[in-house]
Amino acid sequence: MARITLRQLLDHAAEHAYAVPAFNINNMEQGLAIMQAAAAVDAPVIIQASRGARSYAGDIMLSYMIDALEEMYPDIPLCMHQDHGNDEATCASALAHGFTSVMMDGSLKADAKTAADYDYNVDITRRVVDLAHWIGASVEGELGVLGSLELGGGEQEDGHGVEGKVSHDQLLTDPGQAVDFVRATRVDALAIAMGTSHGAYKFSRKPDGAILAMRVVEEIHRRLPNTHLVMHGSSSVPQPLQDVFNAFGGEMPQTWGVPVEEIVHGIRCGVRKVNIDTDCRLAMTAVFRRVATQSRTEFDPRKFLKPAMDAMRDLCRERFEQFGGAGQASRIKVTPMSEMARRYRAGELDPRIDSPATIAA
Repeated sequence: MARITLRQLLDHAAEHAYAVPAFNINNMEQGLAIMQAAAAVDAPVIIQASRGARSYAGDIMLSYMIDALEEMYPDIPLCMHQDHGNDEATCASALAHGFTSVMMDGSLKADAKTAADYDYNVDITRRVVDLAHWIGASVEGELGVLGSLELGGGEQEDGHGVEGKVSHDQLLTDPGQAVDFVRATRVDALAIAMGTSHGAYKFSRKPDGAILAMRVVEEIHRRLPNTHLVMHGSSSVPQPLQDVFNAFGGEMPQTWGVPVEEIVHGIRCGVRKVNIDTDCRLAMTAVFRRVATQSRTEFDPRKFLKPAMDAMRDLCRERFEQFGGAGQASRIKVTPMSEMARRYRAGELDPRIDSPATIAA
């Protein structure tokens, strides 16, 4: 079996200069599409579930689905990750159901709508780190509020996202504060705010440095070269998928996502995990619309789901290849969580942070 923690996977990605796309799932078809793509190119996998997905499918169903995918694809290292945990209980229950990694998003309070202050974020993230590391699981934290620099706020996704306007500073992770945050919390990965957002409507135009602040990624990597960085809201919302969606009855306004070339630039600057959800949804729903329009008498759900699954598989395969993960799965030897727990207790996995003098130089 090849269930792996996020820390192990991202350590390997850093060593070999690639990033792992993290795909959200809600159902069997999405899980199969991801694993088929990974197996086709020998890539390791991060599958993640939001609180909304856990509510939709149920923890027991998700847990057994991941068990099945792991058994079906034993040669593919698979990390099961909680996306945007809002409190300790959410993270603890994920770990109890076999997740090997959790995100504690302390940038927002437990309602997942209200921006939290820095001290709250540090305190709750550190508590979840202590909990997870005790059993060898990994923790991703977030500093800065995910949201649009154009609009001054975020978009709700599965009930998660800041409500109302927030300041420009809150929407950008402060590099100096990032150093303190990693040191104080001992997170395994750090999600940063730099203008990306949830959903399809990320940018009203092709993004440039004013609305997609890759300079923040560069500076944080300069100060924290040994910390694994995470880009959230990084679907590219490909124009061909928008076109198919709209050609068969959809009404998606023109929108722009995060260009793949910008993500590749981020990978060169320490980004090791890239969250993708909208692209997968769009790939599938564009096919649903096409089948419904072209085969108006069709009522077998499989005739909709199978081609939709194939479309998502092809998209996932493309991302594995673009982010450099193809060919890496067979190079990874999975360390048991019990050994990871021992390494955490021994301090072997504590953050490696350069001194302020070295950073300034």
